[in-house]
Amino acid sequence: MLLRNSYGQDFRFGAILALISANLLCGQTAQSDPNRWEPAILAFEAHEKAEPTATKGIVFIGSSSIRRWDLAKHFPDLPVTNRGFGGSQIADSTRYADRILLPLEPRIVVLYAGDNDVNAGKTTDQVVSDYRAFVAKVHAALPRTRIVFIALKPSLSRWKLVGTMRQVNEAIRAVTAEDSRLIFVDIDGPMIGVDGQPRPELFVEDGLHLSAEGYELWTSLVLPHL
Repeated sequence: MLLRNSYGQDFRFGAILALISANLLCGQTAQSDPNRWEPAILAFEAHEKAEPTATKGIVFIGSSSIRRWDLAKHFPDLPVTNRGFGGSQIADSTRYADRILLPLEPRIVVLYAGDNDVNAGKTTDQVVSDYRAFVAKVHAALPRTRIVFIALKPSLSRWKLVGTMRQVNEAIRAVTAEDSRLIFVDIDGPMIGVDGQPRPELFVEDGLHLSAEGYELWTSLVLPHL
């Protein structure tokens, strides 16, 4: 297995995580198992042992929209590290923060999660509570770290959930206004076309995950905050 430094994961390492995530998403038993992400977390730990990441950098964490992001390509001049594991919810990032996030002592954390939470039936209050728990976990250990939250995206495949997702976005936007260490990045508006629907060119065939053009858009919106 070929590994790279903190400026981005090698494609082989990303492929291993993708395979792990895909396997874990199969079946209801895996979905209900609170330890279903353990293989992915162990892979991160093995990567870290083989090639330790420099501390005080920028860590991206969250679900598949993070995992599939080629950070080295899009942020070539920044010390970025990818800790996304596809299919995860906010609470999963909180649960494993002690193992895959906090040891890196990031000065900035970029979080994209909550999309799967809403799809799993969580209410706005539950998602916001989980976000607050994540923030509390990070700031208890790293009180000066800034946390950049990327708004839940309006996607073609989950368009029926857009109302709840926008409620979550507005609620989390309000939370971030309470603390100068918290940043909210609104990607909703820029992803909507003139017809009021999600722009198809921003997605791959499944209508959920981002295309190359989608990641170019997200990069342009996130980069000013890094």
